[in-house]
Amino acid sequence: MIPRLLTKYRKEIIPAMMEKFGYKTPMAVPKIKKVLVNVGLSRVVKEPKFIDRVTQDLAKITGQKPAVRKAKKSIAGFKIREGMDVGMIVTLRGKRMYDFIDRLIAVALPRSRDFRGLDPKSFDGNGNLSIGIKEHNIFPEIAYESMKDIFSLGVTITTDSKTKEEGLELLKLFGFPIKTK
Repeated sequence: MIPRLLTKYRKEIIPAMMEKFGYKTPMAVPKIKKVLVNVGLSRVVKEPKFIDRVTQDLAKITGQKPAVRKAKKSIAGFKIREGMDVGMIVTLRGKRMYDFIDRLIAVALPRSRDFRGLDPKSFDGNGNLSIGIKEHNIFPEIAYESMKDIFSLGVTITTDSKTKEEGLELLKLFGFPIKTK
């Protein structure tokens, strides 16, 4: 089954971007390449079982098992030793990426507290968007009753656009709630 956002991209977004930016061919239109979901594991020093709970919840949210990231250096101030688990990352591509973006736009972002839209300053010079989510429980896959910990996560949407304006317009056409000044 083809994801809803992929059909929207092919039928609506490509023609709109070609008209606005004057691309000669549909292959020149920027697209979303991947989505990265990161979680920092700051509480691992105090609670070793925290890793298991985060792994389960992140796998439910993304539909994919997260990869554990280890510390490259020891930092005494943060009580981190070299080789300790310090983060988790999931890289989504293809169908899972479109399904995740669909749930992010339609369900998760509107459920977050005091949400007024995404700031255009969240885009970098190449049109990639970085979002910080304070509570993971805004995703519908997380049952409120079974939740023991609340953790924050970072979501980075990587596009292959050349400028910030192209990336901004692309994600607006996908339906991202981006603030207007």
